[in-house]
Amino acid sequence: MKICTVHDVPSDAQLIDVREPDEYQSGHAQGARSIPMSEFTSHLDSLDTDRDIYVICKSGGRSAQVAEYLDHATQATIYNVDGGTDAWKSAGLPME
Repeated sequence: MKICTVHDVPSDAQLIDVREPDEYQSGHAQGARSIPMSEFTSHLDSLDTDRDIYVICKSGGRSAQVAEYLDHATQATIYNVDGGTDAWKSAGLPME
């Protein structure tokens, strides 16, 4: 697992938001796909493991746990987005 800043996430990244649905609905990074941490293992086969995977949450804790799991479960390059959605929003990056 690697750590990246919000500015290092490519605009076409496979960005996975692991917050719960209500958190995701209240605002998320543009282009982020919701797969809650509590349901993550049942959606593992829906990820494109031929591409880098960027994992984001609110501040970086939950995404670090999921990124660590993915690092062992797949051959993909996994990035934990440091600072999470809070840092994304603070940086003025596009939100949905």
